[in-house]
Amino acid sequence: MGRYVVRRLLQMVPVFFGATLLIFLMVNVMGDPIAGLCGERRCDPATAAQLKKEFGLDKPVWQQYLTYMGNVFTGDFGTAFNGQEVTELMATAFPVTIRLTIVAILFEIVIGIALGVVTGLRRGRPVDTGVLLLTLVVISVPTFVTGLLLQLLLGVKWGWIRPSVSSAAPLDELVLPGLVLASVSLAYVTRLTRTSLAENRRSDYVRTAIAKGLPRHRVITRHLLRNSLIPVVTFIGADIGFLMGGAIVTERIFNIHGVGYQIYQGILRQNTQTVVGFVTVLVLVFLVANLVVDLLYAVLDPRIRYA
Repeated sequence: MGRYVVRRLLQMVPVFFGATLLIFLMVNVMGDPIAGLCGERRCDPATAAQLKKEFGLDKPVWQQYLTYMGNVFTGDFGTAFNGQEVTELMATAFPVTIRLTIVAILFEIVIGIALGVVTGLRRGRPVDTGVLLLTLVVISVPTFVTGLLLQLLLGVKWGWIRPSVSSAAPLDELVLPGLVLASVSLAYVTRLTRTSLAENRRSDYVRTAIAKGLPRHRVITRHLLRNSLIPVVTFIGADIGFLMGGAIVTERIFNIHGVGYQIYQGILRQNTQTVVGFVTVLVLVFLVANLVVDLLYAVLDPRIRYA
């Protein structure tokens, strides 16, 4: 196990540099960020040259990338064009998005897996058909439509919740945004759990456990469900990064100043330092989440061993 972890950590190094390089190159071709600093009027050549020199934009792109990566390893993610440190923006945005992601993941695990187990054990029955139709509707409806509709009904019309989240973003105010954020993934988790459970019900080890006279609940929890969760864990592990980076729509709807909001503002204002800094951290989140998922395989399935 130890050698496997070391090998995976070494594999993460070129992936990290390759992903950050690609992101850096893509962000730097979005346009001229200096033009947006002067408002509607065009910057005069002297001012533009001074600003480019101040933010290091007068250097070649490869040199900007090396300078940026060197600063990242010292904890310096650069300065936004408004003069605020990117690390300060991260300190306020990431805790909010982490809380939102935790709420969304809990919905996926609790509701998604529970519905998947119920439908997988009752395949072909009315409850199975009803849940499949419901998940199909959830997948088909765009997230912004679901979010705006729930905000209108629950927040504006019925007054059950606050239409927008306060700046502190406590957990109780993030329940509805978390449900909206997790809605599509929750539907996929339900379907994935159902399919995996239905396939494993016909496996030899399940029939052997039943033939040995084990109680039904033990067959389901210790044998059937444990092995059926491997593809589900893979999906949820990868979904952590997608939820954190893809919360732009949800955070915009509910006025949540998290990672998605900051990335949106950075793209809108062509603030390359902000966008690259936040996405660099998200790349690390993806890599760590995938490593944790791989290690969980051995916990769920005793047949899996890492050399």
